[in-house]
Amino acid sequence: MGKWAVIYSSVTGNTKCIAEAIAKEAGEADVFRVQDAPLDLSAYEVVALGYWLRLGQPDPLMLRYLPQVQGRNVVFFQTHGTSPTSEHAITSFARAGYHLGPDCEILGTFGCRGKINPAMLEKRKNAGPDDPHGGAKSMERWKLASTHPDAEDEQHAREFVQQMKRKLVQRERFRAKRAAKLAALRQKTEKTE
Repeated sequence: MGKWAVIYSSVTGNTKCIAEAIAKEAGEADVFRVQDAPLDLSAYEVVALGYWLRLGQPDPLMLRYLPQVQGRNVVFFQTHGTSPTSEHAITSFARAGYHLGPDCEILGTFGCRGKINPAMLEKRKNAGPDDPHGGAKSMERWKLASTHPDAEDEQHAREFVQQMKRKLVQRERFRAKRAAKLAALRQKTEKTE
């Protein structure tokens, strides 16, 4: 199994926590804050890109980095103050993929709740009921997010890495079988010509 680059953006420590869990499970991995991430990623089999959400997409630092990732196997991981299965969370993966450089293959995605930046909470305390981030429902979401990421989230991140490793092995087996079939077909075609 090849080496991983785990590149993350974090303000509150949520995404950093998940990045460290992913890197530890990946085994051979280098961890970088996005500000310090290399542009040449050719030494890595997998590039894991982690970020927090802002306006339904990766944060600004990660958004600037994504187009520079080209021709790599990519996994996304994200932390946010809402349910990992919410439309908001799922759509943000698509937005991250949209910003990637050319010829990348997205192997998988992982998301979990994360405590919200206290400065943002203070700003949103007085949001009116028409504000999508105001009202009792938002306060309930914020309370749920306040204890994350937790040990269970870290365990799920480690399981995600194992799933991605299995996916890589299965993909290589499939490609080898397909290549063998194509070679046999070419050989057969050449004999009949």
